[in-house]
Amino acid sequence: MIQRIETLRAFIRSGRHHQFRHSPDEFGLDRLCENFRKEGIAPVERSARMLRALLNAETPIIIEGERIVATRTISSIPSIFTEQEWDEIRSKHSLHERGTVSNLSPDYEGILRDGLGKRKSEVVERLEDPDLTADQRQFLLAAKESIEAVQEFILKYRDCARNAGLNEVAQVLDSIHSGGAGTLQEALQLLRIVHFALWESDCYHNTLGRFDQYIYPYYNSDLTCGRITRAQAYELILEFFLMCNKDSDLYVGMQQGDNGQSLVLGGIDAEGNYLFNEVSKMCLEASYELNLIDPKINLRCSANTPLEVYKLGAELTKRGLGFPQYDNDDVVIPGLLKLGYTPEDAYNYVVAACWEFIIPKNGMEIPNIDALSFAEIVSNAMPKLGEYATYEEFYSYIDGQIKKECLRITSSHDNLYFAPAPFLSMLMGGTIEKARDISEGGNSNNYGVHGTGLSTAADSLAAVKKLYFEEKSISLIELTQALNNDFKGYETLQEKLREQAPKMGLDDDQADAIGTALLDSFAEGLKGIRNERGGIWRAGTGTAMYYIFHAKDLPATPDGRNAGEVLPANFTPSMFLRQRGPVSVMRSFSKPHLEDAINGGPLTIELDESIFRNDETVEKLAMLIRSYMKMGGHQLQLNTLDRDKLLDAKVHPELHRNLIVRVWGWSGYFVELDECYQDHIIERIKYKM
Repeated sequence: MIQRIETLRAFIRSGRHHQFRHSPDEFGLDRLCENFRKEGIAPVERSARMLRALLNAETPIIIEGERIVATRTISSIPSIFTEQEWDEIRSKHSLHERGTVSNLSPDYEGILRDGLGKRKSEVVERLEDPDLTADQRQFLLAAKESIEAVQEFILKYRDCARNAGLNEVAQVLDSIHSGGAGTLQEALQLLRIVHFALWESDCYHNTLGRFDQYIYPYYNSDLTCGRITRAQAYELILEFFLMCNKDSDLYVGMQQGDNGQSLVLGGIDAEGNYLFNEVSKMCLEASYELNLIDPKINLRCSANTPLEVYKLGAELTKRGLGFPQYDNDDVVIPGLLKLGYTPEDAYNYVVAACWEFIIPKNGMEIPNIDALSFAEIVSNAMPKLGEYATYEEFYSYIDGQIKKECLRITSSHDNLYFAPAPFLSMLMGGTIEKARDISEGGNSNNYGVHGTGLSTAADSLAAVKKLYFEEKSISLIELTQALNNDFKGYETLQEKLREQAPKMGLDDDQADAIGTALLDSFAEGLKGIRNERGGIWRAGTGTAMYYIFHAKDLPATPDGRNAGEVLPANFTPSMFLRQRGPVSVMRSFSKPHLEDAINGGPLTIELDESIFRNDETVEKLAMLIRSYMKMGGHQLQLNTLDRDKLLDAKVHPELHRNLIVRVWGWSGYFVELDECYQDHIIERIKYKM
């Protein structure tokens, strides 16, 4: 590794930059919300004022050797509302997560091209419209103030760089204060500042979108003009990636590491061309070399993706990063088109914080608004089993319950409220023209629902179908009592359910057909329903953290699972499946009509680290990944683990600080996870090649 980058990496991984951090209360920022309340300041103006106050309080810190700057020194972001005000908001509205805008992909391409100055001019020009309402004018003024606050922050860093004799850094900052980027370094610096300010404005899970596509023109221009060599460009990309890890400990989601700093590489265009360029390649190389959790990489693939690209991805899997996550354009794009997305948006899709497919630049989508538990629906249906003479009749009841749950979910998220986000709004299409904050909606306002415990539900129904309805080798009384007693005294039956019944993941058409039917019922249950913002509802195969939540109070199930036993994460087989290798799993999980359940949710396979002792394994793995894409799989993530190392890390965490694992849709440091997630990951190690 380049010595400058290695030195910076060591500085950041050791947390030495944390010495510069201050809590907001040291500057009185925690009391601003109370002042806002007393003064009767409108929410959108509060957001702008808070951003300005935070950026003013930030101390410019330039770590020795940095060429791309901006370091968080304020350790947390105070709310613009008091707790009393939040209580009042909750009494009138429903909230998604924290009630602030998240999980969007802004128009980075546009802001890098145009710059903050042009965006501000557009706002000023829009303010001249005499027909604006008071609310519209208020939004535009808040947007203008937000842009100015970021520009002042840039100048503060410029002056710091000048005083330190860092003339090149100062010149870059001076250039991007108002203008768009003209070089690769300017593009990466402006992107760093914008991304920084988004977090500072209390918007979270800010993805980086199609990084290689909007950064490549700057790289190519520099290279063509002789301003830079490939090696110098690669060094800048290394540093930008390193910067994503500088403050990631402050960006906490459900767990440390769950911060949404993902980006997308590759992808096809409308003519079928595969858009993998030199920046795409450098990004994969940089992730491998740095060996850090951010940014998380998604690799868009298709039938035209060369094997060499998969091999680059497989090298990262061997490294143990838990990414790239693979997204199949040949399934995703038709699925999005089927849902009514425009071709432009469908071909330009990106991936949200975890795996959900979202539209960059203009979408205000909520791809993780809720989750349906297939396993719970099947479990709750078991007392009704004796009322049905055939499996088909019983499944008809299950189908009805799924659709009933879909109606419950879709009706429980009305009257949503989001705190305004005027700075983020300036990075989204249509907001200036409409003079409306993105929190009130974008060009697409679709909601996504996860589906958890699919294989548990499919295996349970497959067992009932074969052993109860067809073979009649188990009775209703025996099965009911076994479930009610959590299989205590019914261990033989439990073993039969686990071992003799069909299972998803074994390329068993019977079980796989049931899994397909469950997903079809889910998609049909959401079809045609519109949310309050006019958007559609999308079914998905992901689980997020619900695989922990939904298992906690779930009774014993007919697949032989005990009460409280964990559910599989994401789109994966049962935790106690006696597998036959990854190929049979891939075959099973490529059979459903995935274009109809296209909210996202990858097939997740854990690989034992020992398989990479063979030098040929990387190419074999690349071929395996390509095979899943050709089978019609929509999304895939691979996790390379060493069970003994994970067990030792639980006992001696200080010896394994840098041990990276894939959790659900993101990678984190194993020792920083809650124990329930650690234990689940340990139990997932199954597949060898």
